[in-house]
Amino acid sequence: MNAIKKRDILITSALPYANGDIHLGHLVEYIQTDIWTRFQRLRGHDATWVWADDAHGTPIMLSAKKNGTTPEALIDSVKIAHEKDFTDFQLSFDNFHTTHSEENRQCVETIYQRLRDGGHIVVRTIEQLYDPQTEMFLPDRFVTGTCPKCKTAEQYGDACESCGTTYDATELLNPTSVVSGATPIMKDSEQYFFKIENFDAMLREWTSGEHQLQPEMRNKIQEWFEGGLQDWDISRNKPYWGFEIPDAPGKYFYVWMDAPIGYMASHLHLLKGDEEAFNKYWGKDSTAELVHFIGIDIARFHTLCWPAMLHGAGYRTPTAVHCHGFLMVDGAKMSKSRGTFIKARTYLDHLQPDYLRYYYAAKLNNKVENIDLNLEDFVARVNADLVGKIVNIASRCAGFIVKNFDATLAAELPDNALYQESVAASESIAEAFENREFSRAIREIIIQADKANQFIADQAPWNLIKQHGEEIKVQQICTLGINLFKNLVIYLKPVVPDIATQTEAFLNCEEFTWSDLDTPLLNHKINKFKPMITRLESKSIDAIVEASKQDLATTNVAEATSVAAGQAGNEQLANDPISDEISFEEFAKVDLRIATIVAADHVEGADKLLQLTLDLGGEQRNVFAGIKSAYDPSTLIGRQTVMVANLKPRKMRFGNSEGMVLAAGPGGSDLFILSPDDGAQAGMRVK
Repeated sequence: MNAIKKRDILITSALPYANGDIHLGHLVEYIQTDIWTRFQRLRGHDATWVWADDAHGTPIMLSAKKNGTTPEALIDSVKIAHEKDFTDFQLSFDNFHTTHSEENRQCVETIYQRLRDGGHIVVRTIEQLYDPQTEMFLPDRFVTGTCPKCKTAEQYGDACESCGTTYDATELLNPTSVVSGATPIMKDSEQYFFKIENFDAMLREWTSGEHQLQPEMRNKIQEWFEGGLQDWDISRNKPYWGFEIPDAPGKYFYVWMDAPIGYMASHLHLLKGDEEAFNKYWGKDSTAELVHFIGIDIARFHTLCWPAMLHGAGYRTPTAVHCHGFLMVDGAKMSKSRGTFIKARTYLDHLQPDYLRYYYAAKLNNKVENIDLNLEDFVARVNADLVGKIVNIASRCAGFIVKNFDATLAAELPDNALYQESVAASESIAEAFENREFSRAIREIIIQADKANQFIADQAPWNLIKQHGEEIKVQQICTLGINLFKNLVIYLKPVVPDIATQTEAFLNCEEFTWSDLDTPLLNHKINKFKPMITRLESKSIDAIVEASKQDLATTNVAEATSVAAGQAGNEQLANDPISDEISFEEFAKVDLRIATIVAADHVEGADKLLQLTLDLGGEQRNVFAGIKSAYDPSTLIGRQTVMVANLKPRKMRFGNSEGMVLAAGPGGSDLFILSPDDGAQAGMRVK
């Protein structure tokens, strides 16, 4: 195997928000990051992984107030819970910090001052919505009202979920404060803006690089360039939970200004303030690699704002920003009511992390795609691959070695070519891991496992051991089997670290490295084999789903108790009161029908819309639905839903919309299309 040139790599994951639990959707990214980080270390590279809790912003301030605590106490308690989840999921990060830290304050102020002194910060007076009852300026998502274009009610202050129009919160019709329910007033406000347009040429060059971004992201960024780079508002008015801008009393850095800088702060905290070591990775002339793993929902900040901020402040830009899609469960968005919105802790209460780590690896590639956690397939794949093909090799061979040969492997292999074939696969498998094509790596590893199992089955040592004079051959066959198992575990070590640790103990070896593939274990003493993993039972999955439903029920009871105590804040009726009464005759005019979604596509130029073709059992309708942020169109095809069938067609800039799909939820990713019970047929009237 050729020598590998050592690389210095600094790796980050997106910062979880310090206002909630970690769930299996978060873990798609964190497990992806961990696998790639562990692979680099396995190859001998210096790979450091730093990240933090995103601990600022209005939601944290309001949550703390609702719970009768301080923001500091809230984020401290959440950080402890997050770190425990991450550690128990075998995530090998070097430092997990918080954006509410002195290191982050130092880094944020340094970057801001350099951008300001470089002429990249501008101060402008703008009109903003102001809640006269709470005496606070309202962020976009804390205002709801009627869309100024399509007149759809109950839309947030940044974009319409119905027609896809983006706008300023001040353009909303009939605005309402989400915080108090009061009608906001317009009030002048002096705000600070980052002139990202100053970096247009630099960003076009950086984003056109071959390795910085995935092709899908390069294409998406071209759309953003065509729309023009707009000044970015980096300030917020008090009251606000965050860092105060040094030269602007009463003004605070917007959470998205200091969140990515939290990567730098976490690294500085790990280095105990060592500026020389810090600049080795962050300095303008750094030759180290800086690699970010993020979700598609925060791609704009990481591919435009963040590189521009770094460049403008005299730091290096990222080597690569890797984006991923979202997690679906059984082909649909995670659902609390179905028990598929699964918290990390709920999973860990029932199953070991290697199961999920392996399944995610078998699904993940280097494209910006959603992955589906199919619970039935999860059970089948883990049992077939990990239990039936990988660990089974060791369990089949170890007993013969321990019982008949004093736990000592043979001095030579009976088929060196098969062992070398296993080693030769390392180049392609390493390439797949390096390029984040984890699913391809798993496929190639399983091919090697199949060959190992076939060899053992063909040689049948359980029969040979009964024949006089064949003992040495049995020892050699099982020695080769054990060595093929060793190589498989080395390949899988980034994916299933617990199994790897158990294997190192079983084989009486130091921690495996990639170079250990080259040399087989010969004339080597091993330990008695102990089961490393058990078959995954469907009842364990059922228990997780049921526990997730119970968690929802507990949450609902807690919310109801909060309302009774006069502490309503996030309750549905409190935020979205029941509308004025209508007569039965008025309601009877609405014709609700069961419809089957036969086609679903993205709408070019629309941030919020999906184009659906709905079959009513005799005719088809074209409907534009503002559910893009909640659903991958491929998961909708074939599903039944409920539509308003007699709604007058509305002409939109994308075409005519001939009805309306019914959905529940506040908007954004929290939208849930209605579905009928089994047995309903397309065209049936909903009564």
